[in-house]
Formats: sequence, structure tokens, C-alpha cells
Amino acid sequence: MTTGMEHRKPLNRPGRGMLLLALLACTPLLGACGKSSTGPAALTPRTYRMGFSAIPPWPDFPLLLQTLEKFTAHADAAIMSSEAPWDSLLAGVPPDAFVRRQQLPLAQYYRGKGLRVWVYLDPANGLNRAGESDPLVAAGRSITEPAIQQLYRDYAVALDTLIRPDVFGVVLETNLIRAASPAPLYAAIRQVANDAAADIRAHDAVVQLSASVQVETAWGKFTGSAYQGVDTDFADFPFIQWLGLSSYPYFVWPEPASLPDDYYSRLLIGHDVPVGVVEGGWTSASFSTVVSTPAKQQAYLDRHARLLDSVRAKAWFQLTFTDLQLTAWPPATAAGLLPFSRLGVVDTALTSKPALANWDANLARPLQ
Repeated sequence: MTTGMEHRKPLNRPGRGMLLLALLACTPLLGACGKSSTGPAALTPRTYRMGFSAIPPWPDFPLLLQTLEKFTAHADAAIMSSEAPWDSLLAGVPPDAFVRRQQLPLAQYYRGKGLRVWVYLDPANGLNRAGESDPLVAAGRSITEPAIQQLYRDYAVALDTLIRPDVFGVVLETNLIRAASPAPLYAAIRQVANDAAADIRAHDAVVQLSASVQVETAWGKFTGSAYQGVDTDFADFPFIQWLGLSSYPYFVWPEPASLPDDYYSRLLIGHDVPVGVVEGGWTSASFSTVVSTPAKQQAYLDRHARLLDSVRAKAWFQLTFTDLQLTAWPPATAAGLLPFSRLGVVDTALTSKPALANWDANLARPLQ
């Protein structure tokens, strides 16, 4: 998610990492139970798994449990995407202890529901792609420091070793960071991501290593430039075995039907790797200069499914299953969340929106 896109310069992102780390602190209380799936026969198969992350309408543990229980009935995969827990790591909490206490119970809950698990870890600032993580700044530290990079690498290895995800992303929206941040910061993020990938591979020969790119940035839409592509990202992060896509097209395309047929496939020219959307969506409400409706959100989900079909994608994740209740957040946070507050397929009361039927229609297609 990015903020400031009404100016088509997506240098900021709402606190995804902050939200997840705060909300999942109580996940040891989660239990595991079985999952059943139904769906009509003779539907066109899909190649991608579908799911969400554990973000409720506002930070509330009982509501988190309700959100998890509901979204797992509409998914066959889940994504755990966050910044590193810098406060805890800087305080000396061992990475494996943090993962065992905070993330592992959630992963076990997902698997108890029959869901596959993807992990994406962000070395950059989840609030501002031009800067460093807020907890690092508050502590007077920097990802440019070798010691801080080592903390990130150790935490990444602990996450992979204990969670054992299908895909592990060690850096997010690389092209947006490169466009927005100072060159030394981007160089440090590139270094730590490559080192973390190497460390993970030394311990795990199976996991698919990933980085994500921001699709509208690749198309030049947020920088006012011509099509940029992602060749630089593949060159800077040569470990990529699985390309993640971040896409919020409603900022720059007025209608779902206006998305180019090669919206995703153009990015993959010359790159023979699996691909999947790891964050994104289409708002069901208007804000600023963006005009949208629930019907547009429905149309987008159907259009998006066809675009994913065209590249035989392997995953389709929306970070938010629910809408977000902005009045429950501090004003500054709410302002950043506004453009993304109506991406859910259910509302803040967990009541189904029209888009849920479109999502479920795609989910009902047999997984190839």
C-alpha cells in the first residue's frame, strides 16, 4: 500500500508492518482446526492460490480472531507480510524466540485451516518508501549499518527456518524504493536483501526466494515517465526465483476495463519465473480524485482474474480482507490509510460486500 498517490508519487505506505506486528502479538491464543472446500465442477481451472493477510478493521484482538475465522473460509493461502520487529531485535530479543512467540502460532493456525503460507519481510520503511524504518530512526540506527543488516539477516533465517513458507520475499517494491529513496539507502537495502537471500538458501534448499516490484511504477505511471520495466530489479536482486507484484491500479486507470492486456505479461518479457500478486486491489469508494464504486471493485476482480490467467500466476493476495475503520486509528495514520480503507471484500462489520461473490467465484475454480 502506498500513500500520496493522489499526486501519483507513491513514496509512502501505511503501516502494514506496524499493524501486523501489533495485532499478531497475541497469536499464541490461536488454535488449529480443519478446513473444507467446496466449488462447482467443470469450471475453468486457475493456476493461482488466493488469500489475504491478518489485518482486521481496527486493532482489536477479538476482532482479529473473527477476521481470521472468516477470511480463511474464503482462501486457500495466506500471506504474512511485515517489517522486521526492530524494537524487539534492538532490545536483544533472539530472532527465533520472537518468531516462536509471534509468527509461528499464526502460521500453524493457517496450516490447520489447510492454507499454504507465503512470507514477505520488508527491510525498508512501511510508511515511507523514501526513508528508513521508523523504529530504527527513533533508536538512532540505520539499515546501512553492518550490525543492523546482520540483525535483519538473522531474523530472516529464523522466520524461514521456523515458518517454512512456500515463498519467502526478502524485500518489497524494489523499484519504488529505488525511485523514492536516497541512493545510499537503496544500496544498503539491496545489499541486505541479497545477503538475507544467501543466508536463507544456505539453510533451506527448497523455499522459493522472492522480491516484489510495484507494477504502476514499472509502467512509469507514478513517476511521469515512460515504461520502465523490471530488468533493473532482476539485475539488482539476482536471487529472484518468484516475482511478487504490488498493484493498486485505481490510482492511475479510471476503469478496470482500461487495464492493458499485457499489464503483467509485459513485465515478464525475458524473465522466465513464476509470478504472483502479493498486495493490491481496487477501492469500492471514491476519495480525492479517484472515482470508484462497489460495481467497479467487482469488475476489477473479474478483470484481474483474467490478467492473472494470462501469465499463469501462482498467487493472488490482497493484504486486506476487510475494510478499515478509520475513526479507530490516530488521525495521522487514518489519513495514510484512507486510499486503502475500502479494498476489503467485507466491510468493517465483516458483512459481505458485492465483491465477495466475485472473489468466491474465482476461488471456486479448481486449482490446477
